[in-house]
Amino acid sequence: MKKDKLVARLPKGWVDRWGTSLARKKKIIKIIEDNFINFGFSALETPFAEISENIGSFLASDPNNPMSDVYSFEDGKERLTIKYDNSAPLARFYAEQFRELPSIYKRYQIGTVARNEKFDSKKIKLKSFTQADADIVGNVNKSQANSELINLIGDTLFNLGFGSSQFKICISNRKIIEGFINDLKISDEKQKMGIYRAIDKIGNPNIGKSGVRDLLGEKRVDKSGAVQIGANLSKSQIDEVMNFIEFKNLKEIKSNLKNSLSKEGILEMEKLLEIVSLGKYEKQVKLTLEKCRGLFYYDGWTVETELNFENWEGISTCSGGEYSSLISRFKGVDVPGVGISFGVERLMAASELNKMKVDEPKPILICVMEEKFLPKYYEILEDLRSNNINSEIFLDPSKNMSKQLTFGSKRGNSIAVICGSNEFKDNTVTLKNLLANKGDEKQQITVARDNLINEIKKIISNNK
Repeated sequence: MKKDKLVARLPKGWVDRWGTSLARKKKIIKIIEDNFINFGFSALETPFAEISENIGSFLASDPNNPMSDVYSFEDGKERLTIKYDNSAPLARFYAEQFRELPSIYKRYQIGTVARNEKFDSKKIKLKSFTQADADIVGNVNKSQANSELINLIGDTLFNLGFGSSQFKICISNRKIIEGFINDLKISDEKQKMGIYRAIDKIGNPNIGKSGVRDLLGEKRVDKSGAVQIGANLSKSQIDEVMNFIEFKNLKEIKSNLKNSLSKEGILEMEKLLEIVSLGKYEKQVKLTLEKCRGLFYYDGWTVETELNFENWEGISTCSGGEYSSLISRFKGVDVPGVGISFGVERLMAASELNKMKVDEPKPILICVMEEKFLPKYYEILEDLRSNNINSEIFLDPSKNMSKQLTFGSKRGNSIAVICGSNEFKDNTVTLKNLLANKGDEKQQITVARDNLINEIKKIISNNK
């Protein structure tokens, strides 16, 4: 009787990575982490799941189902949620450990998060992805802290290979927007959240201004037929919001907004721009009211970073902002914080990063010609590894030399070490450069055993 077979497949929105793709991802993460450390941030690791009530309901696109966009499960009598970002776990950690932490806590965390959201086939928006976060928690000069994160964004993108004309750092302030919303006589928190999320989508080419109008109204229906609940504003309120987001500079904003909260946000923005001018990314910073972030816990400065490439309109590669209510849920008092988060997969998807050179590990392969010489092969293996040369021994001695070399080429080995009775008798080693062009006179050489390490290092250097 034939056994039923499982179908090997991934769920939609999840990906495997290996080879060059994984090597590129690791390189990007290394560059990001090096920049975090360079700016004085300390590492933090939190578990992949939190108690659901600790996570909160800041993410949900459906106000009637506040946990609809997360993955949750039962663990005994507790309900746990896989973390959808690194900020909510930070809030819980800080509330637990604040007595052990410095008064100004600068932490970074790089890890996988998961969101039960609609994904796209371009793999720019996945259901499981890696975020790289840097946050500053504590009483600080806001302008300095926010400017420091702007500089961190700029340095990181520059070190990833992006030129000064290839990215823009879009900043706004939620106080400016909230003051304007208050003037519209809107007090319902769900409506406010609906406005924020609608405005934040205006840069998305698939939504645009008409889609934002729909989201400010009763609902929006996308091409697939999916329905998004709107903010239920009146036509006059929608018109005022659409006019508001057209303000292009602080002078225009100041002349049109008189709400005290808006004025506070404008003043904060003026102070921030002063500090930003002391750094090297002033030209990349753009003030825009279109970028207000869709998460409800932001209450001050916000940032969205965009790459200036074709087909990348409205796609953020780094975002964040100020928050205080996130931690106050645990402590009962507001604790100021500000943070940013890089989307690693989005950076990978950027066209320029596909040109990033990646040094994949290409180990040395020690071929096994005769099993009786295994002790000598392992002696060579230990010699290579003790000299920090990545190496492996062929694990199936029944295969002939041709098949071993074919394996080495397919495997991505850089050099094959070949030793038979003649080599061991003469105390020599034959090296075959698997990365050399066919016919190259140096593709295969025989060297003295005592000079093995030097010769291998020489070949590795020439192969780069």
